[in-house]
Amino acid sequence: MTQIDKVPSPCFVLEQARLEQNLAVFQRVQQEAPIKVLLALKAFSLFHSFPLIQNILQGASASSLWEVQLAKEKFGKEIHVYSPAYREADIPLILSYASHITFNSMSQWERFYPLIENSDSQVSVGLRINPQYSPVKTMLYNPCQPNTRLGVLPEYIGHALPKKVEGFLSHNLCESDSYALEKTLSNIERFFGDFLPQIKWLNLGGGHLMTHQSYDIAHAIDVLCAFHNRHPHIELILEPGSAIVWETGFLLATVQDLIPTTDLTHVMLDVSFTAHMPDCLEMPYKPVIQGAHEPQEKDKVYRMGGSSCLAGDFIGDYAFLHELAIGDRLIFEDMMHYTMVKSTMFNGVVHPSIGLLKKDGTFELWRQFYYEDYRARLG
Repeated sequence: MTQIDKVPSPCFVLEQARLEQNLAVFQRVQQEAPIKVLLALKAFSLFHSFPLIQNILQGASASSLWEVQLAKEKFGKEIHVYSPAYREADIPLILSYASHITFNSMSQWERFYPLIENSDSQVSVGLRINPQYSPVKTMLYNPCQPNTRLGVLPEYIGHALPKKVEGFLSHNLCESDSYALEKTLSNIERFFGDFLPQIKWLNLGGGHLMTHQSYDIAHAIDVLCAFHNRHPHIELILEPGSAIVWETGFLLATVQDLIPTTDLTHVMLDVSFTAHMPDCLEMPYKPVIQGAHEPQEKDKVYRMGGSSCLAGDFIGDYAFLHELAIGDRLIFEDMMHYTMVKSTMFNGVVHPSIGLLKKDGTFELWRQFYYEDYRARLG
């Protein structure tokens, strides 16, 4: 029996059974293709769940000192680090923890190479490259947009790789398919082919939505194997973010008020889109609500409103089979990736708790938040 009634509101809930289904996909990919898969903490850093993930994935990727420290403390294994711009004060600790470090520009490499050379670190050094291709339409998420600040173009590298550089990172996808992966590898060979004999590893970043039902896993495996056959000396790496926890959990909310207007009824919730689900506004996209559907003619229209004072803290028009009432609990689906990691305590709105829905249907509460958490952020 599922203990959904024991889940406090609001609450982020990870579903163990669904997470394990996703991990099985990456286990297959690692078994059938010469690839190493990492957990990207920028997308999902719920460390309570790491014991469920560590046996499948080979390590974690981090984008800041604090993510590096979390990876070291809670995940272990390999730690791959990339930041658009490192702070010099952070480099010594990063070098003591990281297995791989990637620089975003030639100037960053030139600035910090002496620190690496004079340290005892055995870290493997890489450069982020710009493959000059991305299928991403939303500019906010397109790393290869014109005049991007992310990644080095081949003409800035020169004729040979800088000393000690052993790998490349190419991150140019977002919720993309296997054909985007194929195009990416083709572009890397086209623009960076002269350097490929000189590198030991190639990190293809994130954005590979392998756990989506329409993703062609077999094609991706064929693409990776074919590339490896052409460049057998290169270790291939992926660091999926969204795909690891795609559709593995939800955000539970409760209706606090219903405000009728001429054309629709506003549903006032105990969650905030701007504070707890900012990707819905940034991407933007309309989240799926369990039991809801697109309004049809003569349907009563409900618009979801967040609990902050921001005028734009609302999203989407929905219809339900039954009229909503104050106290009803709503489930926003697929709220694990890029949701908790972006949530804030804006406006002092109560932050959602965090918990696990186990395979046997029981609920385990992992974390609740209190006034002291809000206050501590500012002093």
